[in-house]
Amino acid sequence: MQSTTSDTRQRILDAVDGGFDAQLATTCDFVAIPSTRGAEGPCQDMIGDLLRQRGYEVDDWHIDVEDLRELRGFGPIEHDFSRARTVVGTYRPSTNAGKSLILQGHCDVVPAGPLDMWETPPFSPVMKDGRMYGRGACDMKSGTIGALYALDAIKSAGLKPTARIHFQSVIEEESTGVGALSTLQRGYRADACFIPEPTSGRMVRSQVGVIWFRLRVRGFPAHVFEAGIGSNAIMAAYDLVHALRKLEAEWNERARADRHFKAVTHPINFNPGIIKGGDWASSVPAWCDIDCRIAILPGWSVADCQNEILACVAAAARDHRFLSNNPPSVEWSGFLSEGYELKESAEAEAAFGKAFNAVYGGAVEDLVFTALTDTRFYGLNYNIPSLCFGATGAAMHGFNEYVDLDSLRKSTKATALFIAEWCGVEAI
Repeated sequence: MQSTTSDTRQRILDAVDGGFDAQLATTCDFVAIPSTRGAEGPCQDMIGDLLRQRGYEVDDWHIDVEDLRELRGFGPIEHDFSRARTVVGTYRPSTNAGKSLILQGHCDVVPAGPLDMWETPPFSPVMKDGRMYGRGACDMKSGTIGALYALDAIKSAGLKPTARIHFQSVIEEESTGVGALSTLQRGYRADACFIPEPTSGRMVRSQVGVIWFRLRVRGFPAHVFEAGIGSNAIMAAYDLVHALRKLEAEWNERARADRHFKAVTHPINFNPGIIKGGDWASSVPAWCDIDCRIAILPGWSVADCQNEILACVAAAARDHRFLSNNPPSVEWSGFLSEGYELKESAEAEAAFGKAFNAVYGGAVEDLVFTALTDTRFYGLNYNIPSLCFGATGAAMHGFNEYVDLDSLRKSTKATALFIAEWCGVEAI
């Protein structure tokens, strides 16, 4: 095995620079695919093709929800899942001398929203002023392609890793996480996992879990001229939202005792994200459904938090004129995810620390993350130390999402050096 000497590192860094234009072109092609939930297939086809072109052993399979339902961290699927696939490309070394690695990225993106509110079309990526704009450019298609080109750079430097590497492209990261879960159910394991989500050049130390749920409120319809005899389901749903905002405040008070999140202002965010209700502007609405998201902290029980949500809704209904006799229901509609704290990972972090110092200088800073990543599955389910580090960008889930290209170049370099340090390299 050839150690990562200063000469070896420089060759890899130069190779990243040499391939960066090609990396950006591939990233643009990837971002141009509108891979919203249920439509990820073309992205998975592209990743499969890229892996085959590079000589990796490709495993491309349909995800069977029934195989996953009883696994830790499973979130219920409500949409058409008939085309759901995971793609894994495996590199098997001729010499086994280093430590194995999972490189993972998700190709699913959230909806773009009203197109007229974007400065440029979300699925026609544009590079200007040192940034790439487009839905998924930051979260996280640039990171996934960056990891692939990090592997390319090692080869271009005349080197090859001396440990097994699984390059995984998953779906459902934005709604349930079952794509990542499917890789574990399939049997893929490694000594560490690395996910290049956009973290602004910091290492995720602790991250929230997320619960999705749907409030289903039923009212009593009437013509609006005699609205008093009816019960407005939309207005009643607002009363429940206000009650849940109080639960959010209680959970934020509880978060002040967490060793990582105590330094974060308002780490628990409750969001009523989708509202549907009523059938006619002149009729008192008989129904209202609100899809909600709320965060929980590492160590908090998903089941206990579900029970607190149910109790909050039930208490608010008891005080309501109509809902007291017509109680609303709560459905679990996606994420049922625990929070995750990176620990027992000293060896992997030390290897990454060397890579980071060679690119950025100094020591990597921690990030206490008020969103979630797929690292939780690898860490919580199988004790695989799972690092999350990546580029800088903005407007994830918003309009005019972008990734900063200089930061992407640096994060790709750090990823390549980490692979070389962790897996080991030798001359081709």
